[in-house]
Amino acid sequence: MVNGTSPKKFDAKFITRTAILLALIIIVQFIKMPQLVTGSIVNAMLIVSAYFVSVWSGITIGLLTPIIAFLVGLMGFPMLIPFIMIGNALYVVLFSAIKNNIIGMITGAVVKFLWLAASVKYILIMFGVKVPQKIAAAFTFPQLATAIIGGILSIFLIFILTGYFNKSKE
Repeated sequence: MVNGTSPKKFDAKFITRTAILLALIIIVQFIKMPQLVTGSIVNAMLIVSAYFVSVWSGITIGLLTPIIAFLVGLMGFPMLIPFIMIGNALYVVLFSAIKNNIIGMITGAVVKFLWLAASVKYILIMFGVKVPQKIAAAFTFPQLATAIIGGILSIFLIFILTGYFNKSKE
């Protein structure tokens, strides 16, 4: 499957590839590197999974990564989990829906950033949730940076892996 085409079914190939990509992200999250590094790698894997497996693979991974981040202690504010899930899904869906990979990645990154920034600055506050300043700061421009950096990394990975996969078919 290439660039967001959905599998006809969630078969063993879909499950295996999605599980392998998710396992790589779990390893990265357990290492507990700075947000710029971990977030960029997670965003890259979301795009890579959407491109090489399917949009549903990217969405699945995007729904699970904030839960895993919380469980391994990377995120101490669990009320943000559903907002991160939605942000990740928006990133993957927009990348997959826009046929130009670079424009899709940039659009997805900007929309994800806007969603997460609005979530910490307005939406949670409307529900009476006080978001600590440090958390709010981490969910504004750093999110745009990690989505763009991860997107650039994913474009390079897609280029390299597509060449490799094409050669291996010969």
